[in-house]
Amino acid sequence: MKVSELKQLVKKFVYFVGLCAAVHSVSAGQFDTTVPMRDKGAVTYYVPGYLGGIGAVELMVDTGSGYLTINEEALTILKQKNQARYVKDLKGILANGSKLRVPVYSLSAVNIGGDCLLHDVEAAVFPGNTRYILGLSALQKAAPFIFSLDPPRLVLSNCQGSAATG
Repeated sequence: MKVSELKQLVKKFVYFVGLCAAVHSVSAGQFDTTVPMRDKGAVTYYVPGYLGGIGAVELMVDTGSGYLTINEEALTILKQKNQARYVKDLKGILANGSKLRVPVYSLSAVNIGGDCLLHDVEAAVFPGNTRYILGLSALQKAAPFIFSLDPPRLVLSNCQGSAATG
């Protein structure tokens, strides 16, 4: 499948999901925060974020990821500042058959786009200098949400303000 075909398919799917979410929205306070996304090509979109204890970060939006993801370096800083609490380990088997243990921590504060503060967001911690991924553990706290490609943006609900914590 060509990239252009994939983009069209993703657009149709996201439009359908957004439409379904909008239909099921009943409270007036929903869909009150819009965060522009930046297209970096290859159907990847990024939003500005802020992790309490870390500061400004760039989050790759991935609705197929179950968790917000951070790296070990970020976890070290967050633990030093009492901004992360251990929750559990995830165990998985990679495509090559090797086993991987991934710790999950609850982060005190995550801000998406400057106007959507979320508390107690679970984050999977990956080794090395991996990118930050905005997955469903954060997005479901801001649900219902709309992931729009035209224009590229996240429309979020249930945000708890815009304060950033250091």
